[in-house]
Amino acid sequence: MKVLYLHGWNSVVGGVKPTYLKSHGHEVIEPALDHDDFEAALTTAQAAFDQHQPEVVVGSSRGGAVAVNLESGSARLVLICPAWKKWGTAKSVKPGTQILHSRADDVVPFEDSLELVANSGLAKTSLIEGGRDHRLADPESLAALLRAVEGRSEPA
Repeated sequence: MKVLYLHGWNSVVGGVKPTYLKSHGHEVIEPALDHDDFEAALTTAQAAFDQHQPEVVVGSSRGGAVAVNLESGSARLVLICPAWKKWGTAKSVKPGTQILHSRADDVVPFEDSLELVANSGLAKTSLIEGGRDHRLADPESLAALLRAVEGRSEPA
């Protein structure tokens, strides 16, 4: 599956989550997003989306804010602790979006994802709770990410 992965603020290309997705056979496109200029990051992400036409867009933290502001057509969104309240103008997400978030997140409040689900009219099951911190890089969180990207709700 072709995945556009949008990294978080001050994160680097080639991190744990996109590497994990690649190791499970997915083609991962991961543009380097501008850390200081949100509009520049959005422009870079939109160009990568338009060029590669991925089936899924994964956005982590600030990358999640980029993802919800992207013109993503029919691609599914998978958001990891999305920082949508801090960057961009989108206040809701499209149907089929899945959000992974930890109640122990000390960077982006878990309640922000509850609000995004409510604003969007998504089912409560669209929000997958897990992990021990903001990064969601522990084995259980990575497995949940893989399931969300692949459109599976239960472990294989």
